[in-house]
Amino acid sequence: MNVRIRPLTIVALVLSLALMLSACSGKNGEPSTSSSASPEPTIASSPSHEPSPASPFPRTISAANGSITIQEAPKKVAVVHWGYTDSMLLFDLDSLAVVLPFTEKQSVLSTESYKPYIDRLDELTIVGENTSVNLEALLAYAPDLIIAGNATNTEITAELEKIATTVILDEEKANIWGDWPSVVTAFGEILGQEDAAEKYIAEYRELLSTAKEKLTQVEGSVAFVQVREKAVWLQGTDYLKPYYEGLGLKAPEGEEASNGAEITLEGLSKLDPDHLFLGYFNYSDKSIPALTDEWDDSAVWSKLKSVQKDQLYAINGELALGYGPIGNTYGVNAVLAALDK
Repeated sequence: MNVRIRPLTIVALVLSLALMLSACSGKNGEPSTSSSASPEPTIASSPSHEPSPASPFPRTISAANGSITIQEAPKKVAVVHWGYTDSMLLFDLDSLAVVLPFTEKQSVLSTESYKPYIDRLDELTIVGENTSVNLEALLAYAPDLIIAGNATNTEITAELEKIATTVILDEEKANIWGDWPSVVTAFGEILGQEDAAEKYIAEYRELLSTAKEKLTQVEGSVAFVQVREKAVWLQGTDYLKPYYEGLGLKAPEGEEASNGAEITLEGLSKLDPDHLFLGYFNYSDKSIPALTDEWDDSAVWSKLKSVQKDQLYAINGELALGYGPIGNTYGVNAVLAALDK
């Protein structure tokens, strides 16, 4: 099944309507170790879900913008919250429009984790990049249903509602930043695919439980850093609950380990974790530099416990350190593959 991905520029040829636009170590990005973690996803690898027969249309959804009635199962769905794409891909849809957190080239759409979901779509249209929604592209896509967030998309809510039936999710209740199951559950209710939502969440929790049991023997502290071109960010325990609480991993000591922060090599040496996961944002495109390239030959780097013990693990940071179910599933599998020895 071929997927047609339409670039943003096509819309300029189609529309002249004026809608308001609105607006988020080793060499070559690899650590100097043979250790790495990039396993295949193990749940929902061949997704195929049908709408729940117990949930017919029309249906009325209680949303942040009121009670919204969806007359029939939507054939073309647009998700304009940049953090929602991962969750929406779990469902049985033929046509989907999305907004990406980065450019298409930098996105995770072409990764092996996303491939099973992308392949089953007849059409995938990009209607925004770098968190900015292209309203002309959205109008050209002609969705039956638009899903947005009350905080992220607040400035364009009125414009969205003029294009198609729009469900605005309350981002405190459907919290993609800290509780993706709440978002997946909401999507299941909107699409009439509650069974699909429940199934994925149950499988993920089973995976998490099994992985936690296997990792009880891990000794020492574990740290995760997000590696960008010009900065490295320590990911705190408050942010990475699926890995610390979910997998029972021990974080390095210190306030930064809880809250997370931009970190230097010297700061990392003070934490000095026994295991270090390097979440590269150039994992799929090594033409983009990584700041840790500059650390590889330094004396400070060579003295890190994780370097000396050969306990460095390269992972896709966009996936593992992201917010959604597909990324978290990849992350749990990556951590398990690295530490279950």
